[in-house]
Amino acid sequence: MALVTTAAAVAGFTAAGMYLDAKYHIKKDVTTLRATKKVGQMWAEAVRTNRCSLYYFFEDAVKRQQNEDCIWSRSGCYTWNQAYDRTHRWAQWFLSRGVKPQDLVAFYLQNSPDFIFAWLGLWAIGAAPAMINYNLSGAALLHCLKISGAKVLLVDEEKELRDRIEEVRTTIEGELGMEAHVLDDQKMAEVLSNKPERPGDVFRERVKGNWPMVLLYTSGTTGMPKGCPFNVDRGFPAGASRAAGASLVRDGDRWHNCMPMYHGTGGIMAISMMMIGVTLCIGKKFSTSNFWGEVRDSKATWFTYVGETARYLLAAPPHPQDKDHCVRVMYGNGLRPDVWIKFRERFNVPEVAEFFNSTEGVFGLLNYARGDYLAASVGHHGVLQRRLLKGSYVPVLIDQATGAIARDPKTGFAMRQPYNQGGEIIVSVPDVTAFAGGSGYWKNPAATAKKFEKDVFKKGDLWYRTGDALRRDDDGRWYFLDRLGDTFRWKGENVSTAEVSEVLGKYPGVVEANVYGVALPSHDGRAGCAAVYIDPKDAPTFDYSGFLRHARLHLPKYAVPVFIRKVAKMTPIHNNKQNKVPLREEGVDPDKVAQEDRMYWVDGDNYVPFERRHWDDLVGQRARL
Repeated sequence: MALVTTAAAVAGFTAAGMYLDAKYHIKKDVTTLRATKKVGQMWAEAVRTNRCSLYYFFEDAVKRQQNEDCIWSRSGCYTWNQAYDRTHRWAQWFLSRGVKPQDLVAFYLQNSPDFIFAWLGLWAIGAAPAMINYNLSGAALLHCLKISGAKVLLVDEEKELRDRIEEVRTTIEGELGMEAHVLDDQKMAEVLSNKPERPGDVFRERVKGNWPMVLLYTSGTTGMPKGCPFNVDRGFPAGASRAAGASLVRDGDRWHNCMPMYHGTGGIMAISMMMIGVTLCIGKKFSTSNFWGEVRDSKATWFTYVGETARYLLAAPPHPQDKDHCVRVMYGNGLRPDVWIKFRERFNVPEVAEFFNSTEGVFGLLNYARGDYLAASVGHHGVLQRRLLKGSYVPVLIDQATGAIARDPKTGFAMRQPYNQGGEIIVSVPDVTAFAGGSGYWKNPAATAKKFEKDVFKKGDLWYRTGDALRRDDDGRWYFLDRLGDTFRWKGENVSTAEVSEVLGKYPGVVEANVYGVALPSHDGRAGCAAVYIDPKDAPTFDYSGFLRHARLHLPKYAVPVFIRKVAKMTPIHNNKQNKVPLREEGVDPDKVAQEDRMYWVDGDNYVPFERRHWDDLVGQRARL
């Protein structure tokens, strides 16, 4: 009888425990906290033994998995031993070009296995890459190269990329003093002629936590990309995750990535596979028609996405092989609520790992969703994490007219918003070293300072502005609301309105170009729109096709405005700054746009009138951009 009573009591406690865990997610939080502690211990040991370099994670993976698959691609496949060999040939080539520990080397490359081997080769000698967006040209390209401080530039052999470099080669080699190496067959033969000798540990002794494992770039509101170091201490947890029990991957997993590796999402995930010993399957670039064939042929069990990826794939006609793949998990950011479940069900991808983060790395979330409960959220905190992080992440009210944090007129302090209502998330920090591992924007202290707000809730406090509005419901699920400020996201890229405005304003007859992003039915992100005021004397003969050619010549293709709003008057506010708020709210809806303004949109090689029938086609999903 006592045994029966005990069994019943245990069953009761077990049932109660399961209920409480389901409600408060205690087990998940405890696992996360334990893993965080373990990673901290591993980092302390790495610091003590002067083995902070992330190269050692790759080397350990090689020792474990020698002849297993390391990298798969259409252009070639490599075992871990072969990857180790090729990495060291790159390392020796870099040394022959005068690259030293703590140098940066600029990458202007598309995805390929040698993108990864060159990256690892730099780590092997205590150096790191600076990832240049290969869509950039002209002044923006030169700006990114200049602030990197690199003396060696690797250039993809594809003609379009080579041509953009050739246009500014004189400046690159003269003013910047940089060697540009096009990775054609001849150059690759030169690289591979080096002996695969492992550089000694002395090359990596100067690698510390505050040194970049990679220099990324982010577009802000200043008109030019800003360098943002992704530091070693920020990358270390990825390498340590399997040993710490925090990794979501399993033995035998294969990870497909066709997102550009110059971006944080594609690049950091790709190099992380080299650190944790997971086969990386590389796609050169995303293509709706080629994606699933590549995933099937590579036998990938994971793939990396950005939100638009899922929508593009979902928009393709149904195919008998839609569910013919090995994918268990899709990992990325920006998966929109209206796409999430549809994609999962059509393609039978049972698990979604949606993360939310910024290049600066001050605020990050992860949602590992296996069903509908966490669908469409960008992160989740159980009750323990909510308690521990209470007061660290706070939503505040924003003055939509100015973009500044709204202040209480009586106290002068910011106005908190309820978590379930949301607002721009600000993060409590002890000092500015919390930003980008203490480095801030690369060689740009003025831009770094603008990311912080003082005296927010009390005199002397300091908070980091994320520029993103989110809300958190009572169950700990985080939902993305909007990207604040001047920068908007289109085609998976951040578009700087100031940069676009500057380019458009140089076209003859354009007096003012006020650039902003507009939301469109059934489209992710915001499409670029420019409210253009044309000099009245030029307006009757304004060349819209020439205007489009000008934009395409001087801007990355994703930054070329889709819409032009020819305005009857300019749009300043009291301090002579452009007022984007009403324009952004009106969008391109004919019922909201002022009658005296005319809307145009891209049609082939010209901007042509945008009429109600075109809007109706967008609303009815008969037209897509």
